[in-house]
Amino acid sequence: MISGWQINTAPWVVGVALAFLIASGWFFLRSRHREGSDGWMTALHALRFVIAALIAFTLLRPERVIATRRTEQPRVLVLWDGSGSMETKDVLTGERQTTSRAGWVKEQVEAKFWAPLEKQFNVSVEPFSTPPTDEQAATETETGTDLNSPLERALKQHGDLRAVLLLGDGDWNLGKSPITAATALAQRDVPVFTVGVGSETYLPDVELQSVLAPSYGLVNERISVMFTLQNHLPREVKTSVAISGPGGATATKKVTLPPMGQVQEMLVFTPQAEGEGDFQVRVPVETEEVFPENNERSFHLAVRKETLRVLVVDSQPRWEFRYLRNALMRDPGVAVSTLLYHPQIGIGEGTGYLNQFPAKREDLQAYDVIFLGDVGIGGGMLTMENAALIKGLIEQQASGLVLLPGPLGRQKTLADSALADLIPVETDYAKGLGFASGAEARLDLTFRGRDHWLTMLATDPAANQAVWRGLPGFYWYAPVVKAKAGSEVLAVHEAARNQSGRIPLLVTRSSGNGKVLFMGTDSAWRWRKGVEDTYHYRFWGQVVRWMAHQRHLAQDEGIRFFYTPEAPKRGDRMRLNATVLDKLGIPINEGKVTATLTAPSGTTETIELAAENAEWGVHTGQFVPREGGKYAVEVKGESAGRQLKTEFTATVPTLEKVGLPAKLDVLREISALTSGKYAGPADLAQIVSGLSVLPERKPEEQRFRLWCNPWWCAALLGLFTVYWAGRKIVGLT
Repeated sequence: MISGWQINTAPWVVGVALAFLIASGWFFLRSRHREGSDGWMTALHALRFVIAALIAFTLLRPERVIATRRTEQPRVLVLWDGSGSMETKDVLTGERQTTSRAGWVKEQVEAKFWAPLEKQFNVSVEPFSTPPTDEQAATETETGTDLNSPLERALKQHGDLRAVLLLGDGDWNLGKSPITAATALAQRDVPVFTVGVGSETYLPDVELQSVLAPSYGLVNERISVMFTLQNHLPREVKTSVAISGPGGATATKKVTLPPMGQVQEMLVFTPQAEGEGDFQVRVPVETEEVFPENNERSFHLAVRKETLRVLVVDSQPRWEFRYLRNALMRDPGVAVSTLLYHPQIGIGEGTGYLNQFPAKREDLQAYDVIFLGDVGIGGGMLTMENAALIKGLIEQQASGLVLLPGPLGRQKTLADSALADLIPVETDYAKGLGFASGAEARLDLTFRGRDHWLTMLATDPAANQAVWRGLPGFYWYAPVVKAKAGSEVLAVHEAARNQSGRIPLLVTRSSGNGKVLFMGTDSAWRWRKGVEDTYHYRFWGQVVRWMAHQRHLAQDEGIRFFYTPEAPKRGDRMRLNATVLDKLGIPINEGKVTATLTAPSGTTETIELAAENAEWGVHTGQFVPREGGKYAVEVKGESAGRQLKTEFTATVPTLEKVGLPAKLDVLREISALTSGKYAGPADLAQIVSGLSVLPERKPEEQRFRLWCNPWWCAALLGLFTVYWAGRKIVGLT
């Protein structure tokens, strides 16, 4: 330990202090001559001079410095990255030979590359951001790399730390910026030597990045699967995407990938048999590819045989009504009921026709989708009670509502009913019942509508937009002003616009648990021109299935269960909904309804679903999946003797991506900030040699700054107090 005093020796500071001290000495002599030199007076004058001398000393900013040299052996901490991104196989070990980042690090750790340092340092080796165990994964909500925390812990846990050697790819996606810890290490004179593992550029690869598919589908129905392909090759790649799964379901689509480009497209297949299982989506491996494992992804799909029930309501047999009804009746997966009011001549009759609107909830709740054409409230058509029932069906039972206004403008009366809040657009019938023109106009898909499942009439967004542009147009459209907040516009008028922009004519909106679709033209039937039922049938079939999808997530006799979100992630708050019917088909609003959820680990949680809507018998609850994987669900309505078993999968959010370039700039910045060095895998031996010749650490200094110490200031103030009190005692003013 070495100690001593330091003062500010700047000439002007010393000059000021010396001048102040000389002036104080002159005042001391002058005061003795003028006020006397007896014992008490001399003591007071001397005290004043001492105070002045201490002030002059304070002006020199005195500091006592204590330097401590460490006698223990210094420590070098070796940190190596064990995160998921280290599985990327891009470390070159020879010509056209690669190994994973984790494999290279593991090989170096097993070889104890730090052995030459153990003669002069205590060496500690620690991994960080290693993948969680199964038990940890059940409780953790995110899996990623925190590069700042291990560096901060190094300072806190190792007081003898001399240097840090970090092996990793520089990827960090959790916690604070590692520059925070690097700054603290630099202040403690602890350099960080880094070895960057991995390539800073993409290696040759074709990657199937994502696959999006519904959780269930129907037998003999088209199922659309969206996929994203990324090409990391410097050439155009012509390849194909194939899907296969249970029941012999297969489909293939040819794709052309631009050099270093990305493609998003849709693959459509038709399952032929019922069942549930995993479907695989594959892309052939190119000869130059380094990561063949990312050419395949899977998704889980339940294929069921169901019949969707649809109710079509209109006031006259216009062309839109006739062709829509025919399209739905010829759909093998749809059962159609029709209600044609025709106020002038009476209710329409025939096969599948109703003689009145379903007056009871238990009758109406059987319908998955309701189509309301050019029909309104009053005038021998719908009643206010009918409108309230439709609203309850949509919001509580997750059914769908399709609004198809017509030239008679009868839907304007819906604005005064319970359905007003469900309509996804604002209309102005004061300006007329709609707009007709002798010139044909077309629907123009919005950016969202180009790849929306409902409007997808082709197999990819580009071709889909071309199909819609080629469809026959319309000569009339509803008096729409704009879409309401929260609505999703899929198509607009190709030319007509107002102060809010182009007129939205194909608009969707969620309402409670259900969906609403507004189509502001009456000429979809014209899409059959030249192609028969190709697009007309496909569109309305997709509308029905899209709207009924949520409602049919899980159901059994007398019980229906659905949840949102449909594809939950671990940690999401899920809303559980159940409707239980008694033996007469009437929803129960009393009695206990429970949902028992069994996690992948075997832990079980039972939730009592509360009756949210007594009229519709809807019971709701909330659940947060704490684990990733498949959950078994059992819903029971004890009073009705109903029971349903189903399952859902909670995905695990992960920030770790395999195949991305290494972020070596982060490691370079850490080394530069802490006065360390950066190197690649080939220079690991040089880094170890550089550590072995580290200079001896500078002694740690502790400084006691007397000039700004509060106790020193208090002592000076105390001496001033004694001096002035003494002057009063001896009678001086």
